[in-house]
Amino acid sequence: MANKTESLRSDSVKKGMSRAPARGLMRATGMKDEDFEKPLVAIANSYNTIVPGHIHLNELVAEVKKGVEEAGGVCFEFGVLGICDGIAMGLEGMRYSLPSREIVADTVESMVEAHVADSWVGVTNCDKITPGMLMACGRLNVPSVILTGGPMLPGEYKDRRLDVISIFEAVGELTAGRISDEDFLEIERRACPGAGSCSGLFTANTMACLTEALGLSLPGCATQHAVSKEKRETARRTGVLAVELATKNRRPRDFVTRESFENAIRVENAIGGSTNTTLHLIAIAKEFGMELELSAFDKLSRETKHIVALKPGGKHFMDDLDRAGGIPAVMSRLSGALMDTGTVTGASILSVAKGGKVEDADVIRSLDNAYHEEGGIAVLFGNLAEEGSVIKQSAVTDSMRMFEGPAKVFDSEKAATEAMLKGKIVPGDAVVIRYQGPKGAPGMPEMLGPTSILAGLGLGESVALVTDGRFSGGTKGLSIGHVSPEAFVGGTIAAVRNKDIIRINLDSREIEVLISQKEVRSRLKERKAPKGDVSGYLARYRDGVSSASTGAVMSPGGAKPPS
Repeated sequence: MANKTESLRSDSVKKGMSRAPARGLMRATGMKDEDFEKPLVAIANSYNTIVPGHIHLNELVAEVKKGVEEAGGVCFEFGVLGICDGIAMGLEGMRYSLPSREIVADTVESMVEAHVADSWVGVTNCDKITPGMLMACGRLNVPSVILTGGPMLPGEYKDRRLDVISIFEAVGELTAGRISDEDFLEIERRACPGAGSCSGLFTANTMACLTEALGLSLPGCATQHAVSKEKRETARRTGVLAVELATKNRRPRDFVTRESFENAIRVENAIGGSTNTTLHLIAIAKEFGMELELSAFDKLSRETKHIVALKPGGKHFMDDLDRAGGIPAVMSRLSGALMDTGTVTGASILSVAKGGKVEDADVIRSLDNAYHEEGGIAVLFGNLAEEGSVIKQSAVTDSMRMFEGPAKVFDSEKAATEAMLKGKIVPGDAVVIRYQGPKGAPGMPEMLGPTSILAGLGLGESVALVTDGRFSGGTKGLSIGHVSPEAFVGGTIAAVRNKDIIRINLDSREIEVLISQKEVRSRLKERKAPKGDVSGYLARYRDGVSSASTGAVMSPGGAKPPS
C-alpha cells in the first residue's frame, strides 16, 4: 500500500461521524472499512461504442484500476462524452464537436470536486475529449495524469495504406472518374480496421503527442497502438502513478509552466500537426492561468524545423512514428531548443528527451535533413484576418505558397460541397466558406469534406479554401481556417463577394482581399447574414464563446486561483 500522507483531500468526504451517511453510500458501491484509509482516485472514462477511438477504453481502464489497487488506492469511475468528428462531419451535428470540449472539462470538474477525489486519471482519445481533460487538469489543479487511448493501425488496399481521409478523398476521386465503384467500396471497407484514433497525424493524435510533450502523460503513451501490449502496460503504470500523485499531492500547476506550452508548440511544429491545436493549447493555457497568444505559434514555427511528415502531409502513419521512437525521439532531435520543464512522473522533459532514441531517421529526420526549414503551423494576418488565421503550411505544395485568385463565396459548407461536386470550382479559385465560426455556425465545424473532395477532384494543388470555420487535422492543401474576426460578428470575410481577388502569401504571412476598407465598411452595412437560429446548448455556447483567435473558450469561468 502507498505511504499515507498526513491527510488526504478525500478525508473530508470519508472521515468523521458526520460523514457516516456518505460512507454508507460508498459502502453500497463495494468499498470496505480499509478502503476509507486509502487514496481515492477518480477515473474519467470516455468509453463509448460509437467512436472507434473509444471502443477499447474499458479495457485500458481495467488496467488503470489494477495499477491503482496495486499501489494501495481505491478508485471510482465515471463516464465522459465523446463525439466522433468523422461521423458527424458535414452534418448539423458537427456543430456540437468543439462545444463538447467545454462539457468534457465541466464533467470532470463536477465529478472530481463533488466527490473530493485525491487524484484523477483521464482515459481519453479523439479530438475534443483530450483537450477537455487537459483543460480540467489546469482548472482543478488536483493531482492528475492523462492516458491517451492510442492510434488505429492503417488499412490496406492494392498495396496502398489507408486511413479515414482516404475515404473522404475517394468521394472526389469517384466523382472525377479516377477510381471505380469497386475501388470506392473497398476503400470504405478497409480504411479503418479497428480500435483507435485515426491512424494519421490528425487532431486526436496530435493532441496525444502534445499531452506527452506537456508532461501530462507517460513517455511513449501518445504513439502506442490502441490495443498493443505496451499500451496496456502504460495504462497499469498510469494507475500506479495516480496513487503516487495523490499521496505526494503533486499537482499539474507544480510542473506545467509557460515554457511547457512553448515546448509543446515546438513539438507540434516539428511533427506538422493539426491546426486545431492553436484553439486547444490557448484554451488549456487559460485554465492553467496563462495567456498564450496565437502569434506564439508562428514565432516558434519560424524557429523550428519540420522533421516528421505523417499523413496527411507525408507518407508515414502513427505506427511508423511509434516504431521510430515516438515523441521522446522527436524531443531528442529538438533538445537544444526545449526548455527543461517538469513532467507528471517527476522527471524533467530534457531527461525524457535524452532517453529518446531515433530508430528510423527516415521517419524522424535530423535537423540538417528537415522536410522544411520552418514548422508545420503558420499564422496569417491581413485585412481578411485582422485577428489572425491559421494554416498547416507543411501540407501545402511549394507552388501554392503564393496565391492570387477570384473568390467564390458560400455561406454554408453544404453549398460549397455541392458546387464542387457539380464542377463549378476550377483551378485558380479561392473558395470562401463563411458563417462557420464559433458564434456563426455556432460551434465552428470542420471543413474536412470540402478539402478532401478538392483533393479527390485533383484540385488540391490549384484551389485555395478560406473559412472562419476550422479544418480537420487530416486536411492538406492551401486551406486557411480560423479567420478572425468571423463573419457573424462583422469580420471582413462577411464583406467578400464573388470575383473579389484573394491574395495569400505564406512567406510573408499575409492574407488579403483586394478591396478598400471603405468598400468593406460599405458592404458590411448592407450584408444580410443567413438565418442561424439555434436553441439549447448551442444557443448558450453562441452567447458565451470567444473568438477563435483566443481559443474559442467559454466565459465567464476559467481557471481558479492557485490554492
